[in-house]
Amino acid sequence: MRMLFALLCIPALALAASPPRERWLVTTDLWGNPSYALLEWQRDGGTLSGTFDGDPLAGERDGDAIRFRVKATDGSAYAFDGERSGDAMRGMADWPDSNHAGRRVRHAFTARRVAERPAGAPRTVTFEPTTFSNEFSPHRAPVLTIWPGDTVRTRTVDSGGVDAHDETRALFGNPQTGPFYVDGAAPGDTLVVHIVRLRPDRDFADSLDAIVGRALGAGLAAEARGLGKPVRWLLDRGRGTARPQAPGERLRHFEVPLRPMLGGLAVAPPFGSAPLSTGDTGRSGGNMDFNEITEGATVYLPVYQPGALLYLGDAHARQGDGETSQYALETSMDVEFRIDVVHGKAPSSPRVESATQIMVLGQAGSLDEAVRAATTGLVEWLREDYGLDLSESAQVLGSAVEYRIANLAGRSVGVAAKLDKALLAPLARGAR
Repeated sequence: MRMLFALLCIPALALAASPPRERWLVTTDLWGNPSYALLEWQRDGGTLSGTFDGDPLAGERDGDAIRFRVKATDGSAYAFDGERSGDAMRGMADWPDSNHAGRRVRHAFTARRVAERPAGAPRTVTFEPTTFSNEFSPHRAPVLTIWPGDTVRTRTVDSGGVDAHDETRALFGNPQTGPFYVDGAAPGDTLVVHIVRLRPDRDFADSLDAIVGRALGAGLAAEARGLGKPVRWLLDRGRGTARPQAPGERLRHFEVPLRPMLGGLAVAPPFGSAPLSTGDTGRSGGNMDFNEITEGATVYLPVYQPGALLYLGDAHARQGDGETSQYALETSMDVEFRIDVVHGKAPSSPRVESATQIMVLGQAGSLDEAVRAATTGLVEWLREDYGLDLSESAQVLGSAVEYRIANLAGRSVGVAAKLDKALLAPLARGAR
């Protein structure tokens, strides 16, 4: 019995002897430009070992004094000398001068400790926003830390900043809820956002009687000068329909089914890129206004910053392709989403998956550029998940691809390239 007890205690003793692991988000001030990196270390006595932005580090801790050195894959060396105060740290970093070989430059750095993942199964968290962002920015403090597998229940205001109680809560221009820091997401990964539930939380939406210039023929241009007036829509959430509040005689029986969607969904852009306005789009997502980002859809976004920093907003009760009226049926929304991360694999463009289709969103300054981006992204998906070469991908696209105009209303335009999953199912079996 004593022998059995000793054997059972060995794993517990080994676990207790394991050095504790800490994770820190480090901000280095590069001549006024914040650069973010994830620091992970273990402490064994006064010795530190771990990684900084994925590169190995070695260092020591003496009381609150912290010193560590990093050797990058390209051979460059970095040194950090700082002081810890609870879950914060600050000090100076010694970096190579990128313009002069052999020279060194000193930069101030700060760091905050990342919360540890709660024990147990993934959580469902309710987050009530109190502020909203008009930028997709890496510099905004996270509103909540979450982990892969977690589900978040939250809400958005409409594109004008109006909430469920018809109160203005934020500046117009598609204010977003977030950012949410997803622990474990690192540059080069894919953030997977499962849209679990979308529900308008009020009984009205606002739009315009407009047609965007990109969709307006020359013969209608003069007549359309009188357009652009606001239109209030009444939402019957019980029946799931919307109709104009004050229609003319010819539209008094016109109503459309509700199809709630998120117009805005993005992660923070990479270092060296300016924060993205919530009216714009890019490879990190943005004001995509794609009406397939609905309940049940899964969105795949490339990660450019530690924690990804996920934003969402600009909800619509319904939107036609292209958002041709400039505003869709803009409303506030109850949102529920679940998060996952795919490590070491990032798409070049936002991807969307429904129950029946895979879709890639191309976003650019013109429709032809957007078509190229969407097509290229869909070929990448066929290569990665189905093992097709370019010739085989061309045959699939030529016989089965669908193109949808996602967005015409923004400074950039969006085109989605789509394929039916039922047609691809035999290819998936072959790829195994």
